[in-house]
Amino acid sequence: MPSAQDLLILRAVAKTGYFSEAAKELDLNHTTVSRRIAALEKILGSHVLVRTSGGWQLTDLGRRAVAAADRVAEAVATLTSESHADRGISGVVRLSATDGISAYVIAPAVAELRKVNPDLNVEIVATTRRASQIRTGLDLEIVVGEPQVQRAEVIELGEYELGLFASRGWLEQNEAPRQLEDVLRSPLVYFIDSMLQVDDLDTPRKILPGMRDSVTSTNVFVHVYATRAGAGIGFLPTFMAAEHPDLVRLLPEVQQRLTYWLVVRPENLQQPAVAAVVNAIRESVKVAQPFLRGEGPNPFLPSTYPADSRKT
Repeated sequence: MPSAQDLLILRAVAKTGYFSEAAKELDLNHTTVSRRIAALEKILGSHVLVRTSGGWQLTDLGRRAVAAADRVAEAVATLTSESHADRGISGVVRLSATDGISAYVIAPAVAELRKVNPDLNVEIVATTRRASQIRTGLDLEIVVGEPQVQRAEVIELGEYELGLFASRGWLEQNEAPRQLEDVLRSPLVYFIDSMLQVDDLDTPRKILPGMRDSVTSTNVFVHVYATRAGAGIGFLPTFMAAEHPDLVRLLPEVQQRLTYWLVVRPENLQQPAVAAVVNAIRESVKVAQPFLRGEGPNPFLPSTYPADSRKT
């Protein structure tokens, strides 16, 4: 009979894709992880993992073993004192998402979830990139643009809108653009072109060809604050620009709608903590759709601005 410890080690390898990452997570050394996986395969009579270019992947037997490991982990989690019996779901969930949705939607969603699950810990890695083809120790990823991944469940979350904005101070010193040709002569605040990994986010450079870069960054909060400081015209998420009365929207017809997608591996989704976080994020994005499209106030915080007061 396989040991519970070996099953939990396999579970960690399934999550991270690498013996070394699983060893770090479990505070073991690489050799121990390798030895325990070999012992597990000997007991089960076949391979539970197969090596691929993207790390270790589960075999059919391995998936069944991880399902058993999930039940072991859930059983262990229930071994708490009576005083903690009503504390709900526990565990650590690590996810990655872009800066904007991390701050405005995911953070409030998981904060609300933790009110009834105080032993739940959610780690948010803010980054703008494609969905990873390899295991990176993440339980789930939220990306912009439909991901092309294998062995993962892909869930469409919802849209958000990007538009052109400038600060009132910048407009006092520069004539407000009245047509697209005027915008093209202005400095652009946006992503660093050479470091942009998401194809869908490259559209502004196609619809705004020839705009010279002003301040560029991998972080969208830098875009917002550089635009507020008068660095030029920013192509910003409308839901982020909306909370700053000193930003004025320019040419509302020049906009782009992009889609957020959630990527999660089936074995991760079987974990109660991961499933709870996924459900909370899906529901929060649904509630926030008017806000994310620039059509309504932030549903998670009091609105402090009139809906269309800053369009020109």
